[in-house]
Formats: sequence, C-alpha cells, structure tokens
Amino acid sequence: MDLISNLALGLQVAFTFQNLLYCFFGVLLGTLIGVLPGIGPVPTIAMLLPITYALPPVSALIMLAGIYYGAQYGGSTTAILVNLPGESSSVVTCLDGYQMARRGRAGQALAIAAIGSFIAGTFATLVVAAFAPPLAEFALKFGPAEYFSLMVLGLIAAVVLASGSLVKAIGMIILGLLLGIIGTDVNSGMQRYTFGVAELSDGIGFVVVAMGLFGFAEIIINLEHKEHREVFTDKVGHLRLTWAEFKEALPAVIRGTGLGSMLGILPGGGALLSAFAAYTLEKKLAKDPSKFGKGEIRGVAAPESANNAGAQTSFIPLLTLGIPPNAVMALMVGAMTIHSIQPGPQVMTSNPQLFWGLIASMWIGNVMLVVLNLPMIGIWVKLLKVPYRLLYPAILLFCCIGVYSLQNNVFDVMLTVVFGVLGWIFVKFECEPAPLLLGFILGPLMEENLRRALLLSRGDPTVFVTRPLSLAMLALAGFLLLIIVLPAVRKTRQEAFKEEAA
Repeated sequence: MDLISNLALGLQVAFTFQNLLYCFFGVLLGTLIGVLPGIGPVPTIAMLLPITYALPPVSALIMLAGIYYGAQYGGSTTAILVNLPGESSSVVTCLDGYQMARRGRAGQALAIAAIGSFIAGTFATLVVAAFAPPLAEFALKFGPAEYFSLMVLGLIAAVVLASGSLVKAIGMIILGLLLGIIGTDVNSGMQRYTFGVAELSDGIGFVVVAMGLFGFAEIIINLEHKEHREVFTDKVGHLRLTWAEFKEALPAVIRGTGLGSMLGILPGGGALLSAFAAYTLEKKLAKDPSKFGKGEIRGVAAPESANNAGAQTSFIPLLTLGIPPNAVMALMVGAMTIHSIQPGPQVMTSNPQLFWGLIASMWIGNVMLVVLNLPMIGIWVKLLKVPYRLLYPAILLFCCIGVYSLQNNVFDVMLTVVFGVLGWIFVKFECEPAPLLLGFILGPLMEENLRRALLLSRGDPTVFVTRPLSLAMLALAGFLLLIIVLPAVRKTRQEAFKEEAA
C-alpha cells in the first residue's frame, strides 16, 4: 500500500501543468539531441544547468531526467537511418538497424525501437519505485566511515567497468579527486592549489569542468570528421509491425529490459554497458548468430530496450545512496547541489514530493516519447539534413553564455576553454573523461566523510575496517580491482616472457 500511495503522490506532483510542461520540454530536447549525431545528453545537460537556477527543484530535475532518457530514444533514429550513433548507447543499434533500413525495413526498425524503449522505460520506472525506498532506508544506517567506503567502491567499480586502460582510468579518477579539492579548506580556511589566483579561492565550478570536458571537447572532436550522411528518408515506410515480427522481437525486448535494469544500477554501467551486454546476449542465444549484423530485428529490439532501462535505473544509486553511477548522474548531483539538496537517502524522507515526482515523471515522459517518436519521425529526419557548420557555432555560443551567467565572470569561460582542450587531448590519448568527472564530484564528499569519520574515532584509521559495513564495501572494492589487475599482470608477464624467449 505504501508503494501505491507514494506513486499516487508522485503522479499528483508530476501532473501539474508546470511539471508536465518541463517534462515535455525535456523529452523533446532529449529526442532532438539524440537525433543529431555528436550532441549527447552530457553536454546538453551541462549547458542547461545554469538555467535550472531559476526553476523549482522538482521541475528542474524532471526536465534534466527527460533529456537523459529522451536521448536514448532519439539516438536510435540516427543509428537506423544514417548509420551514425546519435547517442553513445546507440552504437550497437547501428549494426542491424541500418541494415534493416537499407533493405527497406526502416519503419519496422524505428517501430520496435520505440515500442521496446517504452516497455523497458515503464518496467524500469516500476523497478526504481519498488527498490529505491528499501535501499534508502538501509542507507540511513550509514555513518561517515560507511559513506567513505561506499564512494571508494563506486569509484573502483567505475574503473573496472570503464573501457580501455586500467591505469588511464585510475589516473583520470585521481586527477578528478585532485581538481575537486582546489579552493578554500572548510576546516582550516587555508587556500589549497589556487596558486595565488583569486578566482580559484572558491574552487573550480562543476559546470565549468562538465561543459569543457563534454561540451567544448565534443565540438572540437566532431569538427575533425567530414560530413557525409546517407539518409534513408524515402524508405521509412509504415511504422507498423506484423504480429510475427512483434512475436519474434518480444523475447529480446524482455531480456534487454531485465538486463538493462540490472546493469543500469552499477557504477560506470548505465545505458552504454546495458546496450552492448543485451546485444551480446541475444547473439549468443540465437540459433543462427550469423543473421546479426545483417538486419536482424532482435539486434535492434534488445539494445534499445536495454539502454532505456539502464538509463532510468541509474537513478537508483543517485537517489538512494547519493552516488552518481555515470557522468549524467554526476550532472544531476550538480543540479541538486544548485538547489541545496543533498543527494542520498535523506531526499526521500525530507523531500518526498521531489523523490516520487521525479519517478512518476519518468513514466509520463515515456508516454510522451512514444507520441513524439512515431508520428513525428518525418520532422526528425529533416533535422538530420541541417549542416553542422550552422549547429556548432550556436552550441558554442550558448555554452559560453551559460558558463558566464553563473557568476558573471569571464575567467570561468576561459577556464572552460582550457578544460575543452584538455578533454580533446584526453580523447586523443584514449582517456575517458567520465571517471574524471565522477572523481571531481565525489572528491569533496569523500574528503568530508573521511575527516568526519576520523574525528569521531579520534584519529583512529582502523574505524574503516572495524565497522562491518565499511569493511565489506572496502573488501568488495579490493576484489573488483583484483579481477582487472590479475589478467593485466598475467598478460604483461606473458609478453615479457615472449620477448626474453625471442
């Protein structure tokens, strides 16, 4: 009964005219940036963070959440019609979706992507509603030592699940932690790592780092690529599925939804990992795996269901534990901080309207997305023909205005440019910027809980291993790190042995 009454409260909050309007604006903008290749939800949300200052907290978070899961819908349109992932999680959809379009089945591919995403979004919303309250209640038992260990576990899990080099991922997290402690120390009042620059006395702004690493850097990277887009506008056809096609795709939708709902909760997981895992699972379960990559409808249904489910269940660790599992959720932490809301288990008890209103808005947003994506497909197709030479200057201008409006400070704009160049360099050296952002967000929180735990234990560092919950999380973090380190060590030894033998 509690769940029903809580959802009723959430629907009451979400169904106000203002919140419906911002939910619609969020999913519309999310679909738009998902359709346009090279403009993802991270730079878009980073660009809109300054706007949320003037909005009520519930409306702001509903809009930002709509942008995130709306981008998962929109990304499939570009992947299917242009063979370009509008969003990173739509990379897998390109494999079979584009081949379906080439064979004149673009309508069926777009239809199953929208239907699968709606089913997954509805199920994931129920998962969030059912599992978030008990997790939040459990998290209320956490003290400073447990929170510190939990954040260590979150960062280690992000390293384990990050693609590429383990050393690079750890390096990016450490760099993020170091950037997070720049500014004035709260306890002593001393300035740290400011190098005499007065503008750094309050630390580096969250929006500055996010906008630079993801907004400016994304523009620089995309300007390196030549424009060549073959759009299958004339082969979309009817957006209907036959019963046989729906029956074939439904098991893939169900499996993708279940897998995405589980993986979305993991730090570093979210939509991208869910989509890849769902596609791999379908290929392994198929009687004839050779069909995949040649226009197999299950190759569209599974990843599109998984990425939408993963996008929505990634709100669980944010809302219950205060831990952002990916870069978008890190931005959501920034949005909550702007409104003086501490993410974590207290949100549900101190601000139930925000907690349940956000959850209820996800289901409303998914209904809106089905309405937007299927009947308005012609409009989205026309947007794909807009030249990027017109888009990028406009995006850059809005980014600069957004950063400047935070403190009316030109220094912030210049610092954003620096982080933009750094983000471009990181991509060139195959270093993911997302772990840096997670480290930057969690760094001050980790330091605060570390100091608080040591103060309460009178400087005894064993407090982190004598408390059972803290010890369990640190042990799990060590185990996860060991899983990755051991194969890397073994591989290095084998390479060294081969060199000696040669």
